[in-house]
Amino acid sequence: MATQESQSKNPPSKACLLFGAGLLFAILWPSAATATKIGLQYAQPFVICIARFFAAGFFMLAITHGVLRNRLPQKHEWKQLSIYGLLNITIYLGLYVIAMEQASAGLGSLAVATNPVFISLITAFLFGHTIQAITILSLLLCAGGVLLAAYPLLQQSTATPLGIILLMVCMLVYSAGTIYFSKKKWQGLHILTINGWQTLLGGIFLLPLALATYKPEQNNYNIPFAASVLWLAIPVSFIAVQLWLYLLKDNVVKASFWLFLCPVSGFVIANVMMNEAISGYTIGGMALVIAGLYLVQSRK
Repeated sequence: MATQESQSKNPPSKACLLFGAGLLFAILWPSAATATKIGLQYAQPFVICIARFFAAGFFMLAITHGVLRNRLPQKHEWKQLSIYGLLNITIYLGLYVIAMEQASAGLGSLAVATNPVFISLITAFLFGHTIQAITILSLLLCAGGVLLAAYPLLQQSTATPLGIILLMVCMLVYSAGTIYFSKKKWQGLHILTINGWQTLLGGIFLLPLALATYKPEQNNYNIPFAASVLWLAIPVSFIAVQLWLYLLKDNVVKASFWLFLCPVSGFVIANVMMNEAISGYTIGGMALVIAGLYLVQSRK
């Protein structure tokens, strides 16, 4: 009886944890676009990347190995971490920060909404997963909500064709990295250890390019630069990514739908920090996104 009772109580509590994790992730993750735009006023794109990845990587590794005493990766895990870091950090975030030179913070957040579509399609075609009718309906509601929220922003936002192309390549690579993580067996390796090493390795892979393109006169290491990097390193790379990995371990497709809420949060953040447009369209779009999220998250 005790076992049955604990089992019946566990799913609702886990559902609450997943909901809270998803909501906090959807608030923190899109803040990266605005923080990056602020940082780009004072430093080169790759300088921001290297400072962010090394700060976040060493911080997380100090906690996971120094404080929590979690084990180091072993043998084949180094290869998996290297591939994941290459996809999720070096290519995705390396290109993303370049793209943000060519597009507004709001559009940078909006691009994130393409990931659930990419993830759903890739898992369906490569792994034979069936896309259920409720998933399709949720995709349509969420995508419609994002477009509705973005409508005024798209009229006023500036973006070059190169910026749009880079954003789409970024999101495709990010989706591939997400699926790679979810399909690999990590043999009980702690998610903080995974996050710390993939972040640091991704930064190391990007370092040669950063050094080759470095121009001292284009970088001003002031307080706004430091604040931008620290925000990207701790709330985004550390907290948001930890929440993301926790969501992925439960269900990769369900987790991806939280990315639809990111643009809505991103519009609000960009409005407050960068004075980018926001209107009643955002509220209507948020309602559609929440409806789509409810459908897919409540699915058994």
